[in-house]
Amino acid sequence: MFVASPISVASAMSAANLDQIFVILKNWLVAFLPPFWQPIAGVILCVVAIVGLYPALFAIAVLMERKGLGRMQNRYGPNRVGPFGLFQPVADGIKALIKEDVVPFNADHVVHFLAPLVLVVVVFMSLAVLPMGRNMVLVDMDSGLLFFFAMGASVELSIFMAGWSSRNKYSLLGAMRAIAQMVSYELVLLLSSVVVVMISGSLSLVKIVDAQATYSGIFPHWYVFTPWGLASFVIFVIASTAETNRSPFDLPEGESEIVAGYFTEYSGFKFALFFLGEYVEMFSVAGLGTTLFLGGWSAPLSFLGVIPSWLWFFLKVELWICFFIWLRGTLPRLRQDQLMTFAWKFVLPFTLLNLFVTALWRFMGEGWARWVVCSVILAAAYVVFGRLGLARRHVGPRSYRYAE
Repeated sequence: MFVASPISVASAMSAANLDQIFVILKNWLVAFLPPFWQPIAGVILCVVAIVGLYPALFAIAVLMERKGLGRMQNRYGPNRVGPFGLFQPVADGIKALIKEDVVPFNADHVVHFLAPLVLVVVVFMSLAVLPMGRNMVLVDMDSGLLFFFAMGASVELSIFMAGWSSRNKYSLLGAMRAIAQMVSYELVLLLSSVVVVMISGSLSLVKIVDAQATYSGIFPHWYVFTPWGLASFVIFVIASTAETNRSPFDLPEGESEIVAGYFTEYSGFKFALFFLGEYVEMFSVAGLGTTLFLGGWSAPLSFLGVIPSWLWFFLKVELWICFFIWLRGTLPRLRQDQLMTFAWKFVLPFTLLNLFVTALWRFMGEGWARWVVCSVILAAAYVVFGRLGLARRHVGPRSYRYAE
């Protein structure tokens, strides 16, 4: 019989306390209030923490993106405000606050004002169901995944409000582009998440993470390490890039074609709210992908479980943001026809087939046979859909004519 030493017990307790430090701090703060007010105060504290944390991460991500893109393009990036340009987000925030708010004379002033507010509110509400660590979720809903997609669908409404209320052709064209793109890829995003629900048997994001927080030896049971999970993960990454209007899917904001898209007529703090909402949506989609496929807050190896769970979650999300930045500095923008063809003739059929492959995986039982069968089906489908759906059209050479 083995007896744990006092040192090992103390270290385990300290690691557990560090993992639950924010939960302990919240419980300690609300303990000063009467029992009736404690649940309400706990929710308010969590909301304040989320609303304060993600704008700070937004500032860090913008600085990191500008610095990273500068290095990719052989330039320095922001380096004037503060040491190494670290205070550039502060300067940008002050500028957005004091800059004049210009609204077109013919615009619908009420809708024009509400559009950025609706965007920011719905993307922050989607964060309420994401488990950001062990026992660290604002609302543990049995249908958390449905709630997340319901909030995500409201983003299209805010973008249409911005484009339509501006009474500007460029804004309206950008809004129509955005809605066509986001509806097409949101369908793919949702279907790529259905496979996780089929395997885990739950729409609760907390239970989905718990289903992946187990290990075989030192290796985790993350869904991305299965044939259907890897295919869904790649599809989810593509769809999330399009859903957040990131390069190479940033056609709604194509500055070389339609000035700035749906927020052409926005300036000052309203434009800053659109900017904030876009980046917070990136964080929320990255958090959802981390939850569904990368084990959420669970450690990548069993012996790394001593590191706080919330730190693992945010490290995975930051790696996802770095991937978005890398794509922006690497790939050119697609054409509108290429974007829609890719969605409807390749990604969507492949996603539907992956639902069948996932069901096959579920009912074939344990063993190596399902690994081989599912992998062969997905590889063959990739080749077939790529050759049929994305076949090059035989189009004649372009001809250019000058206006007379």
